[in-house]
Amino acid sequence: MPVEMTVDSVRIDLLARHRLLVLKDVTRERYLPIAIGAAEASAIAIKLMNAEVLRPLSHDLLCNVVTTLGGRITGVLITDVVRGTFYARIMLDVEGRHVEIDARPSDAVALALRTGTPIYVEEAVLERAAFVPEPPPEEEAPGEPRLTDEQLAAFRKVINQLDLDDL
Repeated sequence: MPVEMTVDSVRIDLLARHRLLVLKDVTRERYLPIAIGAAEASAIAIKLMNAEVLRPLSHDLLCNVVTTLGGRITGVLITDVVRGTFYARIMLDVEGRHVEIDARPSDAVALALRTGTPIYVEEAVLERAAFVPEPPPEEEAPGEPRLTDEQLAAFRKVINQLDLDDL
């Protein structure tokens, strides 16, 4: 069953010099990172920032071609991941006929952002490649009391006696 996702961010791994598209599950804290090319990262980031461009980018051009030919992009679906390579489909309505086109996920997402259409990922893909962040640690372990004001008084005394001008 496909899961609807949103674009969480486009990130750059400074050490490996990879660009990552990070999708977020709309119903829970689950993220799908996908390595993408620099041009696609820029195209997605430009749309996320609502930046103006003087001339249409490739994804803008493709949207214009689809519309001019009587089609409408209805959504995108990331269908599979094989050895780290993700696969996607662009779903179109062409004069009432359902059409699907093979695409890279980065291109599909760039089109979805430009057309305001949903982004879906197959649950099987999320099971293999998504991550769920661990909840933050509890502020105090169960059964352990917090420090009392009396215990903290010794620290306050030291802090209050510091002469910051000496630093």
